[in-house]
Amino acid sequence: MRDTDHVDEIDRVLRGFETGRDRIVADSWRRCVETYGMDPTRPDPAHIVTETELREHREQSERLIATARSGLQALFRHVAGHNYVLLLADAQGVCVDFFGDPRFEDELRQAGLYLGSDWTEDLAGTCGVGSCIVTGEPITIHQGDHFGLSHVPLSCTSAPIFDTKGELSAVLDISLLRSPSPKSSQNLAMGLVTASARRVEMANLMAMTRRDWVLRVSTSPEFLEVDPEAAVALDGSGRIVGMTSGARRALDPEGWGKLIGTRIDDWLEVTVDDMPDLMRGRPTEDRVLRLKDGRGLFGHAIAPQSARAAGLRRREPELPGSLGSFAGPDPALARVLAQTARLAVTGVPLLIRGETGTGKEKLGRAIHVCGPPGHAFHHLRCASGPDAVAALNAAAPGTLLLRGVEDLTDAAQEALLALLDRRADLRVVATTRADPSTLAEELRADLFHRVAGAVIALPPLRHRADFDWLLDRLLRVRSAGDTRLTPAARDALKSRDWPGNIRELEQALDVALALAEGAVIDLPDLPPPVHCPSHGAPRPEEDLEAVLSACGWNMSQAARRLGVNRSTVLRRCRKAGLTPPA
Repeated sequence: MRDTDHVDEIDRVLRGFETGRDRIVADSWRRCVETYGMDPTRPDPAHIVTETELREHREQSERLIATARSGLQALFRHVAGHNYVLLLADAQGVCVDFFGDPRFEDELRQAGLYLGSDWTEDLAGTCGVGSCIVTGEPITIHQGDHFGLSHVPLSCTSAPIFDTKGELSAVLDISLLRSPSPKSSQNLAMGLVTASARRVEMANLMAMTRRDWVLRVSTSPEFLEVDPEAAVALDGSGRIVGMTSGARRALDPEGWGKLIGTRIDDWLEVTVDDMPDLMRGRPTEDRVLRLKDGRGLFGHAIAPQSARAAGLRRREPELPGSLGSFAGPDPALARVLAQTARLAVTGVPLLIRGETGTGKEKLGRAIHVCGPPGHAFHHLRCASGPDAVAALNAAAPGTLLLRGVEDLTDAAQEALLALLDRRADLRVVATTRADPSTLAEELRADLFHRVAGAVIALPPLRHRADFDWLLDRLLRVRSAGDTRLTPAARDALKSRDWPGNIRELEQALDVALALAEGAVIDLPDLPPPVHCPSHGAPRPEEDLEAVLSACGWNMSQAARRLGVNRSTVLRRCRKAGLTPPA
């Protein structure tokens, strides 16, 4: 096709889109041509991220995947017979969960309807997920609406999923490899995907705000308690601290203001003190709420799960970004992450200390995400030498992660200090396996204080009380939630010492998944434990209490994890004066 023919064809297509809702498609096509320089006549293949990148995206979305999965499984059962596939993409456009017929796996993968596909508009052109991310609205991109030639046979219907603060969290997509020609054939798909996205948001709000009042609202009373249209979470003073996206449409249809942080009585003629009157036990049709503009809604209030009154408790803030999914129920690690969240938004240089494989780099990336948006992330392996440091002279402002700062040579230390003197716009986050006092002896004093403004200590895996949570999470990420452990295999993993920490556990699961015949991992599938000489000696007494706490004070399990007899653990407990918590 000649260049002029190419331009004429694009203009013809755009003129065809210039009516009604198709204006969204026209705007997307223009961005593809004018901003991204894409060619609609070129059959570009699907963009699939690497296995490592997919794992990172799935880990970042783990909480959402866990919340959404049962509902999406139910939805897929309804549409599977019509050859639909379901995709759950994160806010970056990468598919992190997938439901499809395995008989068509090769064809689906080739079309990009599979795990790891990147559907951002600048890579895939006009498409359901990409356009949904740009507009924040549900949309169907049907056959010729797609910009890329290879996607023209598809019909993709997508709906956004927002988090409790009103920010885009994910996109739910229902797609067909081949569909009937009329775009109206996808109206039912649009209804299903928007309803499912609403329910995922509702489930996420209920899970994240257990200690708050939740007010659910609908325009009619019939489905108020079973399938409400919207909801907000209220703290003890009546301020809105969480919401579903439907709440904005219900309470503020004109878009006058932001709901989060405002009081519920700014929008409705009701206060937090009225919430008990809106609970079950009163006829639904009597639970009428009046908005300030005179409109009426029906309300259903759900009380906080805390036994204490909502107005008297101290609210525990939700951890920002991926810090919220870094750990499970582990009180000690929760305190560390709460402190990290407060430090993350400052410019204080941070030193993350921990054994190999404890997640130091992952925590560094989570800290970066909590910082200013749009800043770059730079990774420096400190064993690389001074030339690698010099390469950062023209780096964009952002976070500088120094991996293994104890490995810096004298020349590299001098180069790094000179770089930091020139570049105040680089925020330092360093990782180390060394004790801070030892590190202070190995680094120049002027450099040590430039990288260790505050020290964050990550516990080894043997001290973590959230082992079950972590084990289940890693298994879901690797098997899309389809594989389970037998009780014997789980107990064996929980009893190991894990000198390689989380990295070693990940590798053990990879081996087990490869060896398992089916969807169940049993003892024979587990690789033998790794024994490091440094872990053969008895541990100091201060480690004993941490191991016991992580094992729930199960003496036998703690003994296996420490590599000693149960009687040895009992004797050390008596010597240290340790007793189980009441």
